[in-house]
Amino acid sequence: MIAVTGATGQLGKLIVEQLLEKVPADQIVAVVRDPQKAQALAEKGVQVRQAGYSQPESLAAAFNGVEKVLLVSSSEVGHRVPQHQAVTDAARAAGVKLLAYTSILNADTSTLLLAKEHQPTEAYIRASGVPFTFLRNGWYTENHTGSLAAAVEHGAVLGAAKDGRFATATRADYAAAAVAVLTGKGHVNKVYELGGDEPYTLSELAAEVARQTNKPVIYKDLPQEEYAKALAGFGLPEGLANAIADADAGASRGELFTSSHDLSRLIGRATTPLQESVAAALSR
Repeated sequence: MIAVTGATGQLGKLIVEQLLEKVPADQIVAVVRDPQKAQALAEKGVQVRQAGYSQPESLAAAFNGVEKVLLVSSSEVGHRVPQHQAVTDAARAAGVKLLAYTSILNADTSTLLLAKEHQPTEAYIRASGVPFTFLRNGWYTENHTGSLAAAVEHGAVLGAAKDGRFATATRADYAAAAVAVLTGKGHVNKVYELGGDEPYTLSELAAEVARQTNKPVIYKDLPQEEYAKALAGFGLPEGLANAIADADAGASRGELFTSSHDLSRLIGRATTPLQESVAAALSR
């Protein structure tokens, strides 16, 4: 059996949906905090088990009889290390044969704020002795396309990345990589640097939006602190705004770029092109 934590989250849900195309539903365990949110999965025959990252005793029961676990990293920034350790401990106690973990691109060298909890998590998993796979996910394309309506309205894509290139991919692309690892062979103790095949700058993103909308849209590069304030002004929590602005600054140093093509090799196809993601976002 394969267990997916955070199975009703934006990434986890896609992973379960794609797993359903590869394995019988009764071999999939959706580990969720609120089973009511997983009702649709239960109706498809998926085993829904209640557990929380901060409830170690619940994790032990959730992993009973499970062979492989996908730990989708917690969304609770600042609390993730002990939560991830609890999942690792439960996986080890359950004797799982593989613990896959969604980490961050270039985790071992990254200076991003967002990497500060992934680095000790990776170290803890390695030290646990549990066979692992690290899926070091790059930036989601949706992080950029989710705000395109505002960019078109104001005529500008905002950021602090200068000419840094983002090797982004869609959540569906990253989900496909996780499914490939969970259902395939030869991934034990492997580390994959995952990113899109066609990296782009925010200036290129703005140009693509302008092309598709036939409206003037430019990239406006801001100092990191000013960009963080702008994000907070749009309603993002201060901590998240600071982390995103910090990630942009990291991108200017090449920290969200990879030329590995690990992602397209894992999923057996090219990653979703930027043009396609922009078109999908603008059509909503």
